[in-house]
Amino acid sequence: MGREYLIDTISYMIYNEKYQVKFYRDSRTGKSPVYDYIQCLDKKHRAKIYKYIYYLRDCEGYLDEPLSRHVVGKIRELRVDFSNNHYRIFYFIFVEKKIIFLHAYLKRTEKAPEREINIGLNNYYDVINNFGIYDE
Repeated sequence: MGREYLIDTISYMIYNEKYQVKFYRDSRTGKSPVYDYIQCLDKKHRAKIYKYIYYLRDCEGYLDEPLSRHVVGKIRELRVDFSNNHYRIFYFIFVEKKIIFLHAYLKRTEKAPEREINIGLNNYYDVINNFGIYDE
């Protein structure tokens, strides 16, 4: 009975670890364009975006539509609508329960523009090639 209790305790600890939220940092400049973008928004818009980010973290990185949607490869988008403003934040789930936000923009068209997707992909590859930045 003691051994079963130990295994149950270990399983409980593993499954109750919090996911970490990280913002993409450019490996050359060290700047975080996603964080900077969110900080420049109006206080109410910023608060709602952070609310969605915390909810995504609490749901272990997986939300269904309409809150999140697959974009390409491992990249998904967090969808935050505030009145007529439709914010999109690309993210993916990285090793060791890290949710990394890659790119944020204000959506103005029906589909995600290729330009925005390409920025997200470039940032994704930068993260993969410089993963040590996110170990802190």
